[in-house]
Amino acid sequence: MNAVPRNLAVLADALARAGPDGRGALWQLAERGRELDANLVRLPPGAEVGEHQEDTLDVLLVVLAGSGLIVTGETALPLAPTTVTWLPRTSRRSVAAGPEGLAYLTVHRRRPGLTIASAPPGARVREAEGGEAPCALDRVCPECGRLAEGRAPKFCAECGERLGGR
Repeated sequence: MNAVPRNLAVLADALARAGPDGRGALWQLAERGRELDANLVRLPPGAEVGEHQEDTLDVLLVVLAGSGLIVTGETALPLAPTTVTWLPRTSRRSVAAGPEGLAYLTVHRRRPGLTIASAPPGARVREAEGGEAPCALDRVCPECGRLAEGRAPKFCAECGERLGGR
């Protein structure tokens, strides 16, 4: 069976539907059998995705609207519409929106899904290694844009907003 290309979204329409107050992940690639993940993200003016590191995946970030900075240690890379930035795996970075906010698309290889398996009685089970979700979108507060810390945060420590439907 051959796969058939098709249009999945018009990102300008997704941004318009979200309205000026829409923030966080506004669209995600969700097709079955895909080998990529993609997210349309909007940060409000002055919001940040705190410093984080993706140890497994390279990420491509494409700015669609607004402005901002990617801060990597002592370097600040400017972001403006049509800027394409490569975020290599193991790089530490934070993203800050400018005065008009920031809308961008991230694209990366898909992580394999989680599986649940039982171990035989008495078997020693080694805890699986893992990293944070790509771009840490599930930990970005939809209200203030702050990156929540901790293993499985449910609420933003800054403003108290519930995170990502947890």
